[in-house]
Amino acid sequence: MTLTLDLPIEIEQYLLQEAKQRGLSIESVTLQLLTSSIMLKQKQIEAVNLLQSWIDDEDSEEEQQETGAYLIRALDEDRLSDRKLFPIEKKGITW
Repeated sequence: MTLTLDLPIEIEQYLLQEAKQRGLSIESVTLQLLTSSIMLKQKQIEAVNLLQSWIDDEDSEEEQQETGAYLIRALDEDRLSDRKLFPIEKKGITW
């Protein structure tokens, strides 16, 4: 597809400078910059969608509590000392 744009002089100068530094045509540099900008935007949208799916997950709170309880048990069981790292009497006070 052919696209004709009227660019502000600052953008034109930037593209010319980039093309010269990279040893490419201004068209190639412009296409590379446009492509990388679109790809970055797509990655941002995917990340936002993933985060939103985690927020919307109704089972996540229960699952997180189960995972937390498992981690506490595992850390307490895998100690050289008999002293608990997470004593139950300190729950809600120190952890």
